[in-house]
Amino acid sequence: MLKRLMARPGVQDAVAAVLTAYLRLVWRTARVTLDPPDLHERITGLSPVIFAMWHGEHLLVPAAIPKGQRVGVLISMHRDGELNAKVASRFGIELVRGSGAHDRRIVEKRGAVALREMVRAIKGGLSMGLTADVPKVAKVAGLGIATLGRLSARPIVPVAVACSRRKLIEKSWDRTKVPLPFSRVSVVIGEPIFVPPGADEAELEAARAAVQAGLEATTRRAYALAGGGNA
Repeated sequence: MLKRLMARPGVQDAVAAVLTAYLRLVWRTARVTLDPPDLHERITGLSPVIFAMWHGEHLLVPAAIPKGQRVGVLISMHRDGELNAKVASRFGIELVRGSGAHDRRIVEKRGAVALREMVRAIKGGLSMGLTADVPKVAKVAGLGIATLGRLSARPIVPVAVACSRRKLIEKSWDRTKVPLPFSRVSVVIGEPIFVPPGADEAELEAARAAVQAGLEATTRRAYALAGGGNA
């Protein structure tokens, strides 16, 4: 019954409005640390970029995007993706719909189409944000984001946002962290990762490993700065 209720557009709109207001409340009541301090200037100088983040650590990222920065995001075609899309739109984030997969389901999920659309958007000046995890395998970077870096010829920037006060949803596959108001929040970016336009399989794997290492390092740094325990 709850799933059927959540499938209704009107209900999704109402829930999206509440979630957006909540995330804005968390951000406005937070004591924010940027690492490095000139984070915004560095991103502006590199733009358009590909922001890489971990699934389950991404809820506060929309609120952390500086005003004036054009950012798009890849959101799945799943019913849950509709709610995420509505929240992202309320933060002024542009949408590309689709997702990756381990096998032939990539066609079903519009993964190939989404990849082409993201490349087109990036070449048009839009930075793209997407979770780097292999679908349903948390904290393991896949080759998809490295492939996007190769095709778009734009740098991949690992990003982590950590909150000192948070609620862990233990039953979720990605162990989602829900940020709480009146927290210390840290926003950390790593060194940009460039993928050669003609990268072969070995170079793509090296880029994937660099994204993995970059996200692990930025996540550790973000939680160290925010406090409140480990990631």
